[in-house]
Amino acid sequence: MKSTIAAIDFGTSKIVTLISETSGNQRCDIIGAGIAAYDGYIDGEWNNPVVLNDAILQSVTEAESQARRKLKEINVGVPGEFTRVYVVETSVTIQGADPRVSPKHVEKIFADADKQLSPVRGVVVHRSPAWFMVDGGKKTLEPVGMKGSELKALVSFVVADTFFLDDVMARLRDLNITVSGFFSSCTGEAMLYLLEEDRDRTAILIDIGYTCTDVMVVEGDAVIFQKSMPIGGGHIAADIAEGLKIPLASAEQIKREYVYGVSGKNQSYSVFMGEGVKHEAFTQEDVAAVLEPRVDEISDMIKTCIEESGIKTGNWSAIFLTGGGLALNRGGRDYLSGRLGKPVRETVKRTIKLSSPIYASAMGLMDLIIDTVEARTAPSAATGGVKDFFKSLLGG
Repeated sequence: MKSTIAAIDFGTSKIVTLISETSGNQRCDIIGAGIAAYDGYIDGEWNNPVVLNDAILQSVTEAESQARRKLKEINVGVPGEFTRVYVVETSVTIQGADPRVSPKHVEKIFADADKQLSPVRGVVVHRSPAWFMVDGGKKTLEPVGMKGSELKALVSFVVADTFFLDDVMARLRDLNITVSGFFSSCTGEAMLYLLEEDRDRTAILIDIGYTCTDVMVVEGDAVIFQKSMPIGGGHIAADIAEGLKIPLASAEQIKREYVYGVSGKNQSYSVFMGEGVKHEAFTQEDVAAVLEPRVDEISDMIKTCIEESGIKTGNWSAIFLTGGGLALNRGGRDYLSGRLGKPVRETVKRTIKLSSPIYASAMGLMDLIIDTVEARTAPSAATGGVKDFFKSLLGG
């Protein structure tokens, strides 16, 4: 039996609506995708709230048209700008003649973590384990059945600002669309695009958007640190426009075409300056002089953010780059690697459709929603579905 799931993701410069069709044979087929430019947000507020409804409508309508479906309900991704991540370490004692971890012990771990988090303001939109540990042994995500006297865990909570939830719910209600649920966009992106083996060693995901840059530290099935910084690709474009005395649209073109790490003799950039005005060309040195200082600033802020996170990372911790601010540029990852002093890798390509980094957040969101829906109808650990049992505890 086929079912339809819709999701809307609020990026820093675009709103993406996806409509997917799932069935027993095919987990997810994107049948509609709508994208609308808008002014985004900064410091927890919309930059231009007056025209936000129009952008939402444009994105939703485009997806509906492609899917030939009229949406009555939709799932909403909460951007990192409107969320905070909290981690709680807790433990339970295992008793009995043959003490082994049971599903009830895992339930108690989550219940105890919930109690520790209860004073925090906001709404929990995601809860997941970074790891479980039995008697101080090796970290695992599947402790059920392990023998020992103590089960310890690190649990992550993503808490959303009520302003965002209430505001988006009201705007969608104006379009006669009901919100089915709120989900963490950052978590979805991290779980989809980072391999389990990398997450087990604690990975770092950097998403450079248009007005914001998100830095996430990921371990196991959880984002254990997340910070959104008010700087991104839009600031690079603004510097180019001001430094070269050209329109912002022309600066955007140069920003997208800029190649990092090449000599000036072999590279130049030609832009159209407007009606009745001839094209103008700029050398590599011209562009580098106004572009690279801003990229260096973003890189330094990312490096400081990672260092100040307090999360222990090492040479074993891989760094990944996504988003439209730098990942699309030839040589962009290598340039960032040089600034951070560590290799920066490309995220794995999980999808054929909409594989561009600009869709990474929306596709991750859809994957997280489908995971959650499947877990709610999956068999419990008692009937053999151990992984499904854990997912059913995580929520969305």
